This record gives sequence, structure tokens and C-alpha cells, in this order.
Amino acid sequence: MTNAEVSLTGTRGKTSLRLLVDTGSLLTWVSKGSLLSIGVAPSGTRKFRTIEGRELVRETGEAVLEVMGERATRLVVFGEAGDAQVLGADALEGLGLEVDPATKTLRKTEVFVAYAATIEAFR
Repeated sequence: MTNAEVSLTGTRGKTSLRLLVDTGSLLTWVSKGSLLSIGVAPSGTRKFRTIEGRELVRETGEAVLEVMGERATRLVVFGEAGDAQVLGADALEGLGLEVDPATKTLRKTEVFVAYAATIEAFR
């Protein structure tokens, strides 16, 4: 398992958490109490399906995440009691980070994948 030290910033402050890196989770999940305490406000709700097949509805909002000196605003899920706190794939990509498959450690992405083609490629 890979963990990451994550700094989260909201309108009223900042907190640091150690989160499990979960490349199978699209979004980052943090406890509702932690997010509210730093001033991250819910801006909507989303439906999720757990690994066991259950459907959950959770609030989401935007927070500034910082990991390994990289900083980005990402969508986060307001976790409830019993929900795991994880750093998801969206945050990893947005921060330019990846899990090294050999060492299972977090590292900065050397090259970003980009799709670039001329308009003729679509004809």
C-alpha cells in the first residue's frame, strides 16, 4: 500500500493528512469534518458504487491539494463515518504524480500524456 502526506487548503485554513493512494478511486475522499473545518463547502452531490456493489450518495466540493510540492484544486468527496480517506486518480493526474510500480512509492510524473493531432487526423 502506498500512502501520501497531503496538505488540503480551504477558505478558513489548512490541514495535513496521511491518505492511502487509491488509483482505483477516481476522486479523493476526506472526512466531512476535516473539510468543513478548513472551510471547504459542499457544492453538489454525486452517486458512487462501492467495490461491494452498494450505491452511495456523497457531497462533493473543491479543495486545494498539495503533495510533494505540487499544488492543484481538485474535486473532493465529503466522506462519512466508515468511508476510507484516499487520494484518488484525478488528484494524482492533476498534481502530475504517479505510483512507481516497482517500489510502490509516489513519484513525480516525468512526462504528461497528451493527445495532439492535426485536424486532418479526424477526417
